[in-house]
Amino acid sequence: MKKIVIISGILIGGLLASCNDYLEAPSVSSLDEQVIFSSPGLAKSAVDGIKIPFGETDSYRGRFLPWYGMNTDSEWYNSSESTSSDNADLCTYDAKPNNSQMNKNINAWAMMYSGIERANLCIRGLRTYGNPTPGSELGYLLGEALTLRAVYYTDLLRAWGDVPARFEPIVNETVYIPKSSRDVIYKQLIADLGEAATLVPWPNGSAATSDVERINKAFVKGLRARLAMYASGFQQYPDGIRRSNDPELSVELMYNLALNECKDVILSGTAHLESSFETFWRNYNKEITTAGGESLWEIPFGDGRGRMLFTFAVRHTTPDQFHSNGSNRGGQAGPLPHIFYDYDVADTRRNVTCVPYLWGAAVNGIAKQQLGSINRWYFGKYRYEWMTRFVTSTNDDGVNKIYMRYAEILLMAAEAANELEGPAAAAPYLKQIRNRAFPAALQPVKVEGYVNALTTKQAMFNAIVEEHKFEFTGEMERKMALIRWNLLGTNLADAKAKMVRLQQRTGEYADVPSTLYYKYNADNITLNVYGLNHGETSDPGAGYTSVSWTNLTDAKINGLWRPNQNPDNRQFWPIWQVFLDSSNGLLVNDYNY
Repeated sequence: MKKIVIISGILIGGLLASCNDYLEAPSVSSLDEQVIFSSPGLAKSAVDGIKIPFGETDSYRGRFLPWYGMNTDSEWYNSSESTSSDNADLCTYDAKPNNSQMNKNINAWAMMYSGIERANLCIRGLRTYGNPTPGSELGYLLGEALTLRAVYYTDLLRAWGDVPARFEPIVNETVYIPKSSRDVIYKQLIADLGEAATLVPWPNGSAATSDVERINKAFVKGLRARLAMYASGFQQYPDGIRRSNDPELSVELMYNLALNECKDVILSGTAHLESSFETFWRNYNKEITTAGGESLWEIPFGDGRGRMLFTFAVRHTTPDQFHSNGSNRGGQAGPLPHIFYDYDVADTRRNVTCVPYLWGAAVNGIAKQQLGSINRWYFGKYRYEWMTRFVTSTNDDGVNKIYMRYAEILLMAAEAANELEGPAAAAPYLKQIRNRAFPAALQPVKVEGYVNALTTKQAMFNAIVEEHKFEFTGEMERKMALIRWNLLGTNLADAKAKMVRLQQRTGEYADVPSTLYYKYNADNITLNVYGLNHGETSDPGAGYTSVSWTNLTDAKINGLWRPNQNPDNRQFWPIWQVFLDSSNGLLVNDYNY
């Protein structure tokens, strides 16, 4: 059963509630630390406390996860066209330091540093008093603390770029510090995760690693590979978009590191793709957290905390037979309108990822599916109707956030192998992803034929970029990938052009129907829809009701990003004004924000 540990505050409770005291922690006597960090039970409580900031109201739960990562070449905030919305500004590359959703002293920035300070205290205590050796419980706890700190920093780096580096507990002299180069932070995190990998077991290698709410070696190595890709990739620096100038973060070194880490995970046999894409996402919504499958680690939320379905699920207009989570739940974001039509019709990921209907108002407690519109699709990876727990909270659903899954290991391995060794070395990893996506009868063409035809590094790279889109749309992992590939602005512009062609039914969308037909199945709840596929333009006959499928407006399309902005010049959020004001003048915004 899924759980999150709530700690009463031993050693670290109540730290960093705001930036007015700018992360200054209460002092703890050496004796207190010695008692806590030499005892596995007490030390575990302290390390569990590192996770508390994930679930705070304005932290990951209600601010970072709902808003970071939207508006890519495959997904967007469904109300992006709104020009007077601070919510939309966060997604459309136009966030200001005084954004009303974020400019609060208990927001995600502060909560991330709260988690980091908690981790720093635990790391210092375990190193000083715990004798944290490989194979010991205290060794595992040190590895877990190092990895959780790396998670917080990973998200700070991808949301803000250069940020203050804090790898020791705060003392009076370090209350106020400026931003550090992200290169310094990347190198520290990569080293930390290298150490953590020696301390934590593989999935199911111990009782602690039997579920994906605790840190395991497969995730540690996967996160280390992800950070190596980030560190060597393109990003917006104060002097422009470029790769790191640090020779220790070169593409050759970092891709070798990433490939080796991914190979270790693959060869360990401790994780695997689920039998089908739909099976994986059904199990996720059922909250199955057993380790050893596709999910490598999840941010754990309690049943009454966390908003993954509340934010991203297929829209439910009212409480109904599937939930009592309130009205108009889900549907905040969705796939771009053209994405459904870009999938191969035989790709089993398409209908799981892209949903054209919502659940209407319940009558006598029962809701029925209703067709939406071509300009508002929903992510089908998140569904109240696939849950086994009936959600009753009015603000939260409690479903975990998947932070990394095995499919990413395979795609990173493919990308690194292609760069270092060429397309033939990348092919086996890409084939595993596509084998899961297509029925066995089609695999000779859709997998073997398709991948074997990718005979140049550029062709293979382009295919990996596309495969990443089809695999991860709706998981908010796409934005940072586009940034590190130096494709953010290019692919966003291409997405707008595709939506224009879809609107006008030209080019590859010339045969997309302008009229859909639907009727209800025998259950009188679920829809049978004709006209969604390319070429389904004929009237299916009696029993169907027709609806127009054409309301993709210029305003909607142009809402992907603000016309007065260039996404490549706005790759990061600004530091919020409240933190600038409380930094003693040491924090500033770059990039002309």
